[in-house]
Amino acid sequence: MKLLILFVAFMFITPPSSVYDFKLKTIDGQNFSLAQYKGKKVLIVNTASKCGFTPQYAELQKLADLYKDKLVVVGFPANNFGGQEPGANSEIKTFCQKNYGVTFPLSEKISVKGDDIYPLFKYLTEVPNPDFTGEIKWNFEKFLIDENGNLIHRFRSQTTPLSPELTKYL
Repeated sequence: MKLLILFVAFMFITPPSSVYDFKLKTIDGQNFSLAQYKGKKVLIVNTASKCGFTPQYAELQKLADLYKDKLVVVGFPANNFGGQEPGANSEIKTFCQKNYGVTFPLSEKISVKGDDIYPLFKYLTEVPNPDFTGEIKWNFEKFLIDENGNLIHRFRSQTTPLSPELTKYL
């Protein structure tokens, strides 16, 4: 019995070792895991529909199309900055499809900073990487994950999806 309790306790305090350790929900409320993308790079982006960077949705879709054999783009709508993602999940999905032809996966609306930060983003902002750690500053920050689920680069909002700074890793 003690061994079982120790095992259960260990399972809950073991820190995540990659992005594959997180359970997520799609914008439609379905369970999904980034582990389904093992073997591909993943670009994780916190998004918003009413931001100056919102047109990056078009480049994100183009990037997803251009590199579909080796990259998956996943958008995470968040309303943490200036109330720029006020809509419900269904409204966000419709907006993205209608205005930018988004077909890449979108998560449910989440929080990317503060007391209610989504666990994946807590991990991404704290795990060491060659760029920088710490709180997300604005919408459309990007986290490039390698084929094994590890963060390899982080980009601020100003780095566009098709920029050489990002695409050189693909």
